[in-house]
Amino acid sequence: MRIAFVSMFTEQLRADGATRRMRRVAERLAAHGHDVSVLCAQWWEGDVPEFEQEGVNYVAVTETPSATTFASKVPFALRRVKPDVIHATNSPPTQVTGAKTAARLLRVPVVVDWWAEREGDSRGASKRAARGAKRVVTPSQMVKTTVREFGVSEDAVRVVPESIDFDLIREAETDDRADILYSRHLDQYANVESFFLALAELRDKDWRAAVVGDGPERAQAEQTAADLRIDDRVEFLGELPPEEFVPIMKGAHVFAQTAAVEPFATPLLWALASGCVGIVEYQARSSAHELVVNCDRGARVTSPQELADEISAAAGHSQESLNEAFASYDHDDVIRRYETIYEDAVDDYGFF
Repeated sequence: MRIAFVSMFTEQLRADGATRRMRRVAERLAAHGHDVSVLCAQWWEGDVPEFEQEGVNYVAVTETPSATTFASKVPFALRRVKPDVIHATNSPPTQVTGAKTAARLLRVPVVVDWWAEREGDSRGASKRAARGAKRVVTPSQMVKTTVREFGVSEDAVRVVPESIDFDLIREAETDDRADILYSRHLDQYANVESFFLALAELRDKDWRAAVVGDGPERAQAEQTAADLRIDDRVEFLGELPPEEFVPIMKGAHVFAQTAAVEPFATPLLWALASGCVGIVEYQARSSAHELVVNCDRGARVTSPQELADEISAAAGHSQESLNEAFASYDHDDVIRRYETIYEDAVDDYGFF
């Protein structure tokens, strides 16, 4: 199948949850034998209009990111690619409108992958982007609710979560340097303070903690740990690839999820699959609690004090290094869900 991704931003140009998701899906589809193109703003050097990486053909629609210019040019780029299905990311929403214009001429369906609105995306433009797509894919029920509020029908929305390398978890060694873990990009939404406040409540207990991740708020997080006088028991490990953080997760007993904004809590998923007891502090703009619903090794809390209590209660759970209940989140299983959505969208399009 010829699949054309439409995304002005790519991970190489602007790394965030949406672009990481798009890159992973595009590369996995290419590995499954599909002809995959990404129509984007140019992120590579030189005058070449196209650039191939990891089996994916990147096509420059514009030389630099400009939502208006990109939206006006993307229909012409799509006509040259001639895809069987168009996969457009939701932001900026004008690129979805441009993709739909081309789709009508090419008589192919548009699937919109909805992660989150970015700063500057107008609600009206987002509503237009959500409506009229053959399918809208979201990473969680929380994001699905957002899309439904734009007027998209229940039947048009499919929840496809983020994915993990479950074979890596099965085969990895165990690193027991930490009992309690936190992992996330340390930005203004990380809310690592709740994690540290809970640990401070437990200073009379015997524990070791680690923070996996980096970002603009790391220095402030380190200062908070020092102010609470727990910095001698908290290790900041920075950004780590899965090959390095999975052993640490397999060796830990508890994973704490406190971030204020999370369309999908991927580090929590890795931790749960690695046998951790997952404790989620409920946040209105986070879907993390969805992963621990009906999970024997999971709990939801609403405050640092409750988080501390649940960390203590987690001692009642056995130490585990693998949870087969999360095997369905493996990369290959999740990419097959995308393939099914594309096939259904193409089949349905034939009826109209």
